Amino acid sequence: MDITWLGHACFRLRGREGVVLTDPPDPKSGHAIPKTEADLVTVSHDHPGHSSLKSVAGGPITLGVPGEYEVREILVTGIRTFHDEERGAARGPNTAFAIRLDDLVVCHLGDLGHVLAATDLEKVGDVDICLLPISGADTNLSAAMAAEVVHQLEPKVVIPMSYDPDAKPKDTPFERLLHELGVKELTPVPKLSVSRSSLPSELQVVALDSRAR
Repeated sequence: MDITWLGHACFRLRGREGVVLTDPPDPKSGHAIPKTEADLVTVSHDHPGHSSLKSVAGGPITLGVPGEYEVREILVTGIRTFHDEERGAARGPNTAFAIRLDDLVVCHLGDLGHVLAATDLEKVGDVDICLLPISGADTNLSAAMAAEVVHQLEPKVVIPMSYDPDAKPKDTPFERLLHELGVKELTPVPKLSVSRSSLPSELQVVALDSRAR
């Protein structure tokens, strides 16, 4: 599987069974992506930065609510979560998606705003790769909470998202997350190519470069 970050919360997952696109943004939202073909699109919540098909080609099936799905042998579980710690009272609902593609499970957390409940963890199941929001602005997920979610899910790979890769100050949400996870420095890479056999034995944080898309 090849994982490419197109910016904000949008990733392209390209595998043998098809192409999955997560949270494609509206071009006017400030997070424009290039025209991209997909077989399946997941939408975590109804917000211009996460739920537009204007830049998506290929006539994909779109999933935006919790449930269990199978599309072209791609298995997807949508889990109802929230954008805040008040069960959505402040910022609304959010759907996290566990996507099984190429015998790997990728969990896209959308704009998750809280640590996961035991029932959420049970629905998500085993996770190999976690796509983790760490903006500090669009979500209520602090670096400490994000690190706690990582410990809850126990993935082999964590890929941060929803942050500004060009932010200059050192004390950014991204830098704070790295500190929480004990990572000193990361060099962004254009994409992650990963298979079941190539998964690391211990937690690895990977920074993707959305400018190399």
